[in-house]
Amino acid sequence: MKTLAILELVVLGIVAAPAQSANLLSPAATYRSDQILVMPLQGAASDALAKLYASLDSRVRHTFPGLGGLQVVAVPEGETVSGLIEKFQQSGLVQYAEPEYLRFLNAVPNDPKFTDGTLWGLNNTNTADADIDAPEAWDVLTSASNIVVAVLDTGIRYTHEDLAANMWTNPGDSGHGFNAFTGTNNVMDDQGHGTLVSGVLGAVGNNNKGVTGVAWSVQLMAAKCFDSGGNSSDSLIIACVDYARTNGASVMVAAFDSTGFSLSLSNAIYAARNSGIIFVTSVGNNSANIDPAPRYPACYDIDNVVTVTATTRTDTLLPIANYGATNVDLAAPGESIYTTWSPTDNFYTSLFAGTSLAAPYVGGAVALMKVKYPGESHQQLIARVLNGVDPLPALAGKCVTGGRLNLRKALSPPIQLTSISAPGILPYQLRVSAGPNRSCVVESSTNLTNWLPIYTNTTSAAGTFDYSASTSTNSPRYFFRAVSTL
Repeated sequence: MKTLAILELVVLGIVAAPAQSANLLSPAATYRSDQILVMPLQGAASDALAKLYASLDSRVRHTFPGLGGLQVVAVPEGETVSGLIEKFQQSGLVQYAEPEYLRFLNAVPNDPKFTDGTLWGLNNTNTADADIDAPEAWDVLTSASNIVVAVLDTGIRYTHEDLAANMWTNPGDSGHGFNAFTGTNNVMDDQGHGTLVSGVLGAVGNNNKGVTGVAWSVQLMAAKCFDSGGNSSDSLIIACVDYARTNGASVMVAAFDSTGFSLSLSNAIYAARNSGIIFVTSVGNNSANIDPAPRYPACYDIDNVVTVTATTRTDTLLPIANYGATNVDLAAPGESIYTTWSPTDNFYTSLFAGTSLAAPYVGGAVALMKVKYPGESHQQLIARVLNGVDPLPALAGKCVTGGRLNLRKALSPPIQLTSISAPGILPYQLRVSAGPNRSCVVESSTNLTNWLPIYTNTTSAAGTFDYSASTSTNSPRYFFRAVSTL
């Protein structure tokens, strides 16, 4: 039996600019050699900046006005990235200059091929409760049709039979998102990864086709910032984060990482945070502890970032998945997940495994929670996700919660036990309130230490059931509580 505890957990953290340094290169991280990222000093005169660029024989390729004027700056011929960064920092005209790190997608092929097509991560019929309890959660809510979720990936096959009806449409250009490589709305998936992620998150439910996502109905915004080889760099990702932030997304799902700490990328995510957007990211597939060797964006200490590792069909940590008791929040299913794929409009596969298939489970859960609890802050919604996990022995010390996503718990209100009888009248009339169709146990105690189960029932469609507590005792004090069996 698992009790339900709703606690207020607020993860605080603001990424501040580091002290100016002659070298911001992260160890072992790869970066572009042709351009860097520069944040001009607020209040710096435009003519002084122009003279600086001219003296360095460099030029601005792109500016992000909504991110403090962040600039993508070309590295001139004959100059090095580290050399140009040092010159900018010594100028006194910039807050910082840094490399533009390369990022790589997380999913990797998995040898064992499951041929049964079962969506075990939603409902596991082989290992009891080694899933996110989706059928029980769908008794509460299935649709997040008003929630826009940006998938920061390789695009989406938006014509797929199980995704087309859930694609977001830009009212301005009738497109389904943004392609950072071309600056257009051509977001067709040319690699497949984004379509895999999208199917887990929001494949159309109850349409008698293929699979269903965590959210049966949702608005999928394709933010294409990875190419056909699964490669990207920070300015491309930042462009998609900025597009999603300014075009109505309230959730972002990312499945990429590298060891490079980018202040520019962290600031873009922080700008999303200030807009109330929750940023769900996978933690990578290196079988590594990312606490001593951080990877990003998973390790950004910003309170809208939710980091997700992956579990297997038997509720163990996926062998290839990264982990970390401090920097990883929770786990979700990630082994051989059956989902949509991009070769054709009716193609599905279960050939892949990885943390990038775990992150969209949490992204879909957050989308549904945005509907269920529309007035709550991003911190409150994240707290519900983290407090509602199923604790697992295999995850102890591997992530902050030590648990795997449970959608039903995340969507369910806290259990309340109230007295509905007049004072002093026996038997006591108790009412359990816990949301619809939820199995709960009433327990009693005389000392708040030893609890005895005395009644089990399932709440009605209205979310309650009543109990007459006729148990007598010689104790001057008698206590009752209700706990969930889920």
